[in-house]
Amino acid sequence: MNSPVKNAPVSVDDKAPNPVDIHVGARVRMRRKFLGLSQEALADQIGLTFQQVQKYERGTNRISSSKLYEISHVLKTPVAYYFEGFGANETEGFSESHSEQAVHAFLMSGEGIELAEAFPRIRSAKQRRKVLELVRSLAELDED
Repeated sequence: MNSPVKNAPVSVDDKAPNPVDIHVGARVRMRRKFLGLSQEALADQIGLTFQQVQKYERGTNRISSSKLYEISHVLKTPVAYYFEGFGANETEGFSESHSEQAVHAFLMSGEGIELAEAFPRIRSAKQRRKVLELVRSLAELDED
């Protein structure tokens, strides 16, 4: 079957989530976690099950424009927030470094959000360096 748009990229695996849906879902998850809302709480406010919110956040189900509008209202963000950072490299000639990509991926994870919030609360610079050394050593173990 041909794609409805000429020269549009065609996914090799039709069952794989679309990268846009994954990005939007990850932004929903990040914002929800940042606000301290559970999936259940968000689902209740937008009239869905927590399982549906979970599928949205994973990008396995596409969020309709009307549902994204409701989500943006509950999470107190403009709709455009959910698309920020997607496709910037192609449309603006911007090239994000490997480090910037890693930081972005880190901040899109639940653990990344929690660490980013907790780390600055460690008052001792010595203790912050020890945490950094621990993370570096664990990362090196994973590379082996």
